[in-house]
Amino acid sequence: MAESARRARGGGGAARRAARKAVSFETARYIERNIPNFEVLTEEALEIIEQNADAVLEEIGVNFPDNPEALALWREAGADVQGERVRIPRGLARKLCSTAPSTITQVARNRDRDVVIGGRNLVLAPVYGPPFVRDAAGGRRYATMADFEKFVKLGYMSKWLHHSGGTVCEPTDIPVNKRHLDMLHAHMTLSDKPFMGSVTEPSRAQDSVDMCGILFGKDFVQENTVMTSLININSPMTFDDVMMGALKVYAENNQACIISPFIVGGAMAPVSVAGTLTQVLAETLAGIAYSQLVRPGAPVIMGAFVTSIDMNSGAPTFGTPEAAHITYGAGQLARRLNLPYRSAGSFTGSKLPDAQAAYETSNSLNMGLLSGVNFMLHACGWLEGGLVSSFEKFVMDADQLGTLHHLARGVEIDVNAQAMDAIREVGPGGHYLGCAHTQSNFRDAFWKSDLLDYKPFETWSDEGARDTQSLATARVEKMLADYQQPALDPAIREALDAFVATRKAAEPDSFS
Repeated sequence: MAESARRARGGGGAARRAARKAVSFETARYIERNIPNFEVLTEEALEIIEQNADAVLEEIGVNFPDNPEALALWREAGADVQGERVRIPRGLARKLCSTAPSTITQVARNRDRDVVIGGRNLVLAPVYGPPFVRDAAGGRRYATMADFEKFVKLGYMSKWLHHSGGTVCEPTDIPVNKRHLDMLHAHMTLSDKPFMGSVTEPSRAQDSVDMCGILFGKDFVQENTVMTSLININSPMTFDDVMMGALKVYAENNQACIISPFIVGGAMAPVSVAGTLTQVLAETLAGIAYSQLVRPGAPVIMGAFVTSIDMNSGAPTFGTPEAAHITYGAGQLARRLNLPYRSAGSFTGSKLPDAQAAYETSNSLNMGLLSGVNFMLHACGWLEGGLVSSFEKFVMDADQLGTLHHLARGVEIDVNAQAMDAIREVGPGGHYLGCAHTQSNFRDAFWKSDLLDYKPFETWSDEGARDTQSLATARVEKMLADYQQPALDPAIREALDAFVATRKAAEPDSFS
C-alpha cells in the first residue's frame, strides 16, 4: 500500500486523470501587510514588562506536572527544579527561544495554497473547538461529524480563508479516542488547504504525523512543516502533561505549534493590562523555550488568547478595549522576540449572529490586523464565547475577511492611483462615472461583499426583505451545493482510509 502511494505521488495516470476532472475554487493568497502595526506600549513599558516576566520565571516559576521528562530537560538546561516547579534563571528562556525560526512555511497538498507565517504576513484560519453548532434550521445542538465535514467544505470554498483549521467543531457522535482520525481525514480529503493536527493526547499527535506521512511522504514531513497545532497553556503558569506530550511529538517531527496562554483577565491573570502582558510573556517564553529543549529550531508561534471577564456574571467578554490593548502589546513583545504571532479572531459572546456579534467581531478582527498578528485562528464562525460554531456566522465572517485583505494593501500612490488624468478630464461640475480612468479601474477599485445586500429598498422588499442571517443561510446552502471535492491520488486516499480503519479497530470506543 505504501509503495503504491509513493508511485502515485510521482505522477501516475490515475492522479493525472483526477487532476483533469478537479474543479478549483479561488483562494486569495495570505495577507501581506502594507500598513504599519499599531503600537500602544512605549519602549519603557516594554522593558518593564520584559523585566517583570523574567522575574516571574526566576522567582515564582512555572509548573510542569506529571512530566518527569520535561523536568529532567529543564534541570539539564540549568533551571532550578523543585518538585514540579521550574524556576528559570533570568535570560535562560529568552536564550533558548532564540533558536526558533522567525517565519514558518506551512506546506499544503495544493502547493499554490502554501502559507508563510511570520514577518508582515497574516494567515486566516476558521473557528476551533466548539462542542455545539448552530444554524437557522436546527438551532443550537451538539456537533456531529456531518457538521464537521460541512465546515471543512465551506472553508475550502471561502475565498478569503487561507487555512482549513483543525477542530472546526467537536464531532460528539464519534468516540473521543477516535474522532481525531475522522477529523484529519476530512481535512486531508475534502480540502487542499493547510490544516492543523490533534493535540488531545500524544498518541493522537503521532497519528497526525503518521497520516501526514501518507499524504505527503514520510521524508517530506521530516524536512517540511505540513501541520500547525494549538498547544494551550493552562494559565496561570501551568503546562499540563497532555499538551506538553503533544508538543514534544510535533517538535520532534519538525511540525509547528502555537504555544498560547488561554487567559480570561481577572480569572486566570491580573485585571490590569500590564500585569496580564507580564504573565502572557512569562508563559510563552517558558513554553517556547521548552519546545527548543526538545528540538532546537522546532517551528513555533507565540500565541496570546486573552479576553476580559464580566465581573457581575463571570462570563468572558469580547471585542473590548482592554483585550485590544493586550493584543496590540503582545504583538510588540512577539516582534521583539522575532517570533510569529497568533492572536485575535471573530470573537463574540453573542448567542446569535446578530448586532452584538457583528460589533464584537469587527472590533476583534480589526485589532488582529493592526496588532501584527501572523496566524489568526477563529477568524470565522465563532459564537457564544467559543462554545458554538455557527454556519451562518461562518460565511458572514468569511465574507468580511475580504476587508482585511483590502485594508492591508495600504494606499497606492503610483501614477494610476494619483488619478490626475481623471481630475483633468472631468473638471469642475462634472462626474467621474464615464471618464476613462473609471472605465479602466472600476472592476477592481472597490471591495464588494459577496453576501451583504446593497439593493434599493423596493428591490430588497420585493425579494423578501431578508436580513443578513437569511442571506447567510442561503449562501451556506449554495456553497455546499456547489462544492466539488479537490483531486487526490486514489492510492493516497486508499492508504489514508486503511490507516484510519486500522487505528480505529485497534482499541475499543471511549467517550470520556
